[in-house]
Order: sequence, then structure tokens, then C-alpha cells
Amino acid sequence: MSLGAPCVVAFLIYKWRRRHLSMYDDVEEFLQSQNILMPIRYSYSQIRKMTKGFNDNLSEGGYGSVFKGKLQSGHLVAIKMLGKSKANGQDFISEVATIGRIRHTNVVQLIGFCAERPRHALIYEFMSNSSLDKYIFLREGGIPLSIEKTYEISLGVACGIEYLHRGCDMQILHFDIKPHNILLDEKFTPKVSDFGLAKLYPTDDSILSLTATRGTLGYIAPELFYKNIGGVSYKADVYSFGILLVQI
Repeated sequence: MSLGAPCVVAFLIYKWRRRHLSMYDDVEEFLQSQNILMPIRYSYSQIRKMTKGFNDNLSEGGYGSVFKGKLQSGHLVAIKMLGKSKANGQDFISEVATIGRIRHTNVVQLIGFCAERPRHALIYEFMSNSSLDKYIFLREGGIPLSIEKTYEISLGVACGIEYLHRGCDMQILHFDIKPHNILLDEKFTPKVSDFGLAKLYPTDDSILSLTATRGTLGYIAPELFYKNIGGVSYKADVYSFGILLVQI
């Protein structure tokens, strides 16, 4: 057996470790730079205790898994355990950088987080009525929303988006407005959620620069695909919201 194969394997292991370590370093560097503005930081052992050993799995996806948990105060929370990819490391930074510092009735609250190598978690207020897509794309036996409730939800989502664009020190562009990312509390108050693709920009920037298309097919504004039809701005979120309204 030649020495070539073991060397290749060793090199690939080295590259994998460098890639993952750099992701952890990026996250930790970001947290150190934002220390004053951070939500509560929890240890992994505290996360395990909140979830009773990750006993109640609410959902799973490419990002990782979401578990139901309970704080010492008795408040229920949803805990998103992120996968170990570099993309999920960037999602973690995006979420903490955006909703980690704001409060609004129509934006889901980020209560805390865990950053303990190799684990990253985000802790949100618990939304007992799941997400809007469950009521738009009804399964058999599902109960549709009333016209009044549909109007209230639509207005609430619009208020949340307006706050992100105009109510903060920096404008927050979501880039993934869709029914799945609109959560509903016990009173069906809508909350914009999932800021993994979000970007922060100065409030006086009307045209923005992006290196890649962001969002979910069917909800992405045309200017994100075709650069020759206009610059990217907050209107990309407005376009996605318009598609959501059509589906409601």
C-alpha cells in the first residue's frame, strides 16, 4: 500500500477540522464583540434540563431539530438545536445579531442561546398554535381561519415587517417571509420568525448589495434573481408578503 492514500485521508481530516473550527471561532468572536447586547447565554447542561433530555421533539429540518422546553420560571420555550454545518453557524450569528436585540409584538422573541462547542442552540418564546402554513394549507380535518382572524394575522405580519424595516436602529431585511416562518401564539398573534437569512443594513441604504440569492422559491422577489430589473431593497420582503397574502 502506498503512502498516498493515508496522506490524502489525513489532509481531508485536516481540512474538515479547519473548516469546523473556523466556524466555531467565527461564532465565538461574534459573541465577544456583541457581549453587552446579548440575550441570556445558557450552558448545554441547562438546555438538557429545560428539555428533559430532549424528550419533546417539535420538528426537524435541514437546520437541525426543535424541542419544547421549560425555563425555571415556568415559561415554555422552543429550543432550536442547530446542525454543525458552517451555514448553520452563519444562521446562528444572523439570528442573534437581529432578533437578539429587538422586541416587538409581531416578531418572535429570542430569549437566549447556547454556544458550547460543538453545540449551538437558539431559545425562543413558545408558540402554541404552530405556524401559519398549517392553517393555509389545510390537512384533512383541519379548521380554517375566520375572515376576521385572517385579517388580524395579515395586519400583524405587516406591522412586524414594517418594524424590521423602519423601527430599528438598522433596517433588518428578512429575505424569507413565508407562511412557515409566521408563528402564532395562543391568541393567534402572528410573529415573524427564522432570521437565518436576514441581513442588517443602515436605515439610509435604499439599494443593497448581495452576493447570492436568498429565500424560498415561490416567495423570492424577481430582482434577487435578475440583476438587470432593479436593485435589491426592503421591497424584496414586501414582495414575499404579497405572495403570502395571496395564499391566505
